[in-house]
Parts: sequence; C-alpha cells; structure tokens
Amino acid sequence: MVGSMRTATKQRSEALPDESPHEHQQNLLLSRIITNVEKLNEAIVVMNKSLQDINIQNMNVELVAQMFKNYQSNVLFHLEATDNLKPPN
Repeated sequence: MVGSMRTATKQRSEALPDESPHEHQQNLLLSRIITNVEKLNEAIVVMNKSLQDINIQNMNVELVAQMFKNYQSNVLFHLEATDNLKPPN
C-alpha cells in the first residue's frame, strides 16, 4: 500500500507539470514521510526480533535461578535433617 501511494504521488508529480508549487511541495513531503515510515517499520521489526531473543534468554536465566533456589533449599533441608547445619564463620 505504501509503495503504491509513493508511485501514485510520483506519477502525479510527473504527469502534471501545471500543478501548484504547494502541491508539488506537499507531494515531496508526503514521499519523505512515507519513506521514513517504511524505515521506521523495518527498525521496529528488527527491534521486536531482538526483544523476542532477549525474552527467550531471560526465560533461561529465570529457569537456572529457580533451579539454584530449589537446590539451595534442598541442601538446607538436608543439613538441618542430618544436624550438620553450622553457623557461618
């Protein structure tokens, strides 16, 4: 859709040499806006992909942290059950 708008704008500016300078200026501005929006959309797609990768890595970190917490809890339980828990030095 954006590409067709740009083509239509370009065709209008090329097809109508009698158009007002204001219309020509508006067409140029519209073309710049469309180009910038396309670039912005591409950047957002890249950013979303990066955020998905970060979220996946964060899930792995969270899983390891939970495993360590469970291990620590099990060690504490075992030390208390066997009366081997000693105060820190």
